[in-house]
Amino acid sequence: MRLFCGFSLAYQVRRNIELLLQHLRPQADISWTPSDNLHITTKFIGEYPDERLPQLRETIGALPPTGAFKLGIRGIGWFPNPHQPRVLFAGVDAPPALSELASSTDAALAALGVKLESRPYNPHLTLGRIKPPSDLANLRRAIAALPSSDFGVFNASRHLLYLSKTEPEGTRYSVLAEFPLT
Repeated sequence: MRLFCGFSLAYQVRRNIELLLQHLRPQADISWTPSDNLHITTKFIGEYPDERLPQLRETIGALPPTGAFKLGIRGIGWFPNPHQPRVLFAGVDAPPALSELASSTDAALAALGVKLESRPYNPHLTLGRIKPPSDLANLRRAIAALPSSDFGVFNASRHLLYLSKTEPEGTRYSVLAEFPLT
């Protein structure tokens, strides 16, 4: 099974991003993230044995509580850069608690054989994936003309373990476990 940890979006923030995506989708032929898959990843686990799922849940559940915190979705950017983008994303404005949670999750899961992250944690909300060559001129103009790139703030109180399942109609994410932060 293919797994990752992260946060879902509160309804109003999700709705704001859905409206943004409705506006941007016609502007470029890229692989847009389905609304149901919008999330903020804290740790990509990858393939993990089904029979070891209870151990994984126990390890994540034993992480030190950070307490709930606010996450803001603001700004739009390009990974790795605006000149040769591979990903269109919305930024995540977060307190240090989010990075601390990502780091402690990474370290705890390494003890179970999950590969450590090689890059610094950079929280974001993936809006779409870009395969070159892609004509992004209309998309860039549409983004520049947005009246606001502030999509809202929400209270993150539950860290989630997700299953990523590839189906004929695309990839679908479902929550396998919830871990309160308090």
